Amino acid sequence: MAVIGFSGGLSAGAIQVNIAEGRGFTPDELADQAMRKLMAVSDTAPPPIRDQAYAFQQRLRAIMVHYLAQAARSERTTLYNKLLKAGEPEAAALILKL
Repeated sequence: MAVIGFSGGLSAGAIQVNIAEGRGFTPDELADQAMRKLMAVSDTAPPPIRDQAYAFQQRLRAIMVHYLAQAARSERTTLYNKLLKAGEPEAAALILKL
């Protein structure tokens, strides 16, 4: 009979909760959340490396914000067209005001 076991410890690490009351998250907020998962820059790194990493991090964040905003606009366009097709022009017009 074989016995399989696990020995070791688990650490939950830092837990962060993000809340947006009465609305969804903005592209900027979503990009900030993603960047915390994607990339960390050490404050103790040599200055040239740290500066280059910060510059790359900011560029990556800007690209992410751009495409998240584009995705939100695209989703609104899809909803607008579905509402028009369903015979709901007033509701469709509200989608464009978001």
